[in-house]
Amino acid sequence: MSVKAAFIFIAPENDYKIHRTVIDSPVVKLSVVGVENYEEAQEVALQLVNEGITAIELCAGFGTEGTALVAKAVGDKAIVGVVRFDLHPAFNHQSGDKLFQA
Repeated sequence: MSVKAAFIFIAPENDYKIHRTVIDSPVVKLSVVGVENYEEAQEVALQLVNEGITAIELCAGFGTEGTALVAKAVGDKAIVGVVRFDLHPAFNHQSGDKLFQA
């Protein structure tokens, strides 16, 4: 039996309805989804836990505030981890907290 996990990445112009895939390896069934902002991240995270995801990793584009919003949204339904760049190199060395909050 494999673990159902997810990786959510954030960037301008992502459309979570089309920027997504599933990698079904022998150990992990990994859903990868791109979102455009923190509001979408919370919505997608809830959808994923309703599909049985028990672990969510957020990309380095999420700042501490964005990470906290996703963790609060899923509550105890999944654990939330994060790849960390406080100032993301792909976003002109800015935090996602500055760029993606609604």
